[in-house]
Parts: sequence; C-alpha cells; structure tokens
Amino acid sequence: MAVCYKVIPRRPYSLARTAARLARFPERVDLFEEGVFRRLVFVKRKPLLLEVRQEGSPSRATLRLTLHGDAARSPEARTAAAEVLERVLGTSTDVRPFYRRFRDDPLLGPIIREHFGLRVAGRLRLWDTLIQIVLSQQINLTFAHDILCELVQHYGRRARIDGARYFAFPTTRRFAALSVTELRGFRLSRAKASTLIGLARAFEAGEIADEAIGAMDDETAVEFLMSFKGVGRWTAEFALLRGGAREDIFPGGDLGVVKYLAREMLGHEGAAKEEEMRLFAERWRPYRGLALIYAYAELARRGS
Repeated sequence: MAVCYKVIPRRPYSLARTAARLARFPERVDLFEEGVFRRLVFVKRKPLLLEVRQEGSPSRATLRLTLHGDAARSPEARTAAAEVLERVLGTSTDVRPFYRRFRDDPLLGPIIREHFGLRVAGRLRLWDTLIQIVLSQQINLTFAHDILCELVQHYGRRARIDGARYFAFPTTRRFAALSVTELRGFRLSRAKASTLIGLARAFEAGEIADEAIGAMDDETAVEFLMSFKGVGRWTAEFALLRGGAREDIFPGGDLGVVKYLAREMLGHEGAAKEEEMRLFAERWRPYRGLALIYAYAELARRGS
C-alpha cells in the first residue's frame, strides 16, 4: 500500500543541500540517493517506508511524500512522517532571521547564498545521534560510519519493502542487553562499548529522555549529558546540534572548527585554539550552530 501527499516546508528549503551530508559517508538508515530521501520507521509495530522528493526551487519548495506499508493510511503514519521531516530534515526551522542577520556578512553572506535553503540534517532520536557521535570520538569519520553500519545491520530493526531491505537504528532496549565483550567484536574500544551500553541503560531507566532534554536550555543540556560516563563536552554539543537541531550550540573543540574552519576560512596558518574559536563564534549568537552547519557545508564543497 502506498499513500502520497504534499507538504510545504518553511521556505526557503533545499532537500538536496540538507540531505547531502547523508551521502558523504556509508549510511544504512537515513538514505539519500538520486534526490530521494528514504527512512524506515515502525508504526504500531508495522514497517513504514517514507520517501521524500522536492518539487520547485528552495523559495517555492514543496515536498512530495510517499508512504509505503500496511499502516500508510493511518493517522499515526502521518505523525511519524511529520516527525522525520522536522527532526531529520529540519523542515520546520525558520532560517529567515539568520539570513537577514548575516546576508551582508563578509564570511557568512556568500556561504548563505551558495547553500540557500540548507538545514541541520539530524537524526530521529537523541539516542540515534549519540551512537554516531560516540563512535566518532577521536577516529576517522569514514571508519566510524563503517562501524555504525555494521551495528545497524546486526542489531537494528529491518523490513523488506518492494523488494529492498531497509534498516532502523538499534533500540536502547537492544543495546542495554548487550555486553562490552559483544560490542568489542565490532571494532569498538572497551571505553566506547561501555559508554554506549551505559547510555542505552540510562534511556531505558528513564534517566535520559528526549522530552526532558528538549525542555532544558543549551548549557544545562550539555552539562546533563556530560554527567554520563564517556560523554565529554564535544560529544554532548554535537549530539545536541545534530540530535536536537539547536541553532546556537557550537562544538568549539571539533577538529573541523579548530583546524579546517580556522585555516580555510579564517586564514590561520595552522590549527587555532578551542578558546579562540569559541570567542570568534560569539559574533554568530544566537545562531552559532546554524552558522557552523553552513561553514561545514562550504568546507565540504571545497573538498576540505
């Protein structure tokens, strides 16, 4: 069964620019191929495949959604689709105040025009984001995504729809039942395996909840996540930026900030200090995170 309908995102909006980062590394869950975004979710324990295509330019964007599955006609299916659009594809974010503020900025102005309609591409749940960010701690991102794909394929929920197999992220319940030894078989360090299991158990116990964190201000949320073993400031900030689309979160200690942003865009001969980059980013408040997403997109375009 397939159901089609259209949604108008907050304009300007570009699906291609927003989802481009999903095609840069190996991916099994949030798929973006040939202009089409696909995501498997479960509604009433039934698999639902969401497909999203854009019609029109960013200024006149309309998204055409197709839902595949036995639950496609249910109200819950539309609710699930709306959540994916908002949390993964950022369709409800209003970038117009950001554009007005920085359209004449010598650094951000040209980047905004180049990446017009870009949003923060995130994950559906904070847990999903935390898996990815913890795996990415201090290692090559391609290697981290390879491991993520292996974990998704081994532990994630799956469904075959129209002859193709799709995956969803492993649940916290599934991860909470694993052992450190079992996870280490996927090329994880003991510390990372322990962190992921600990976080999964915290979610299962209700110690971490998306809704509760969503009600916190940025710094409170960062400090809260940092109270869990294995979560430092970099992990917490990136999880909130990607997992919560928080527009003012700025992971100042990221290598992409202190090395590539500093060198390629700000003219540093070498890496900058974290404190220096955080001080520089103060001029971008209250859009430091959104500005960084645009800077990262420009660095990717340049091949940096």
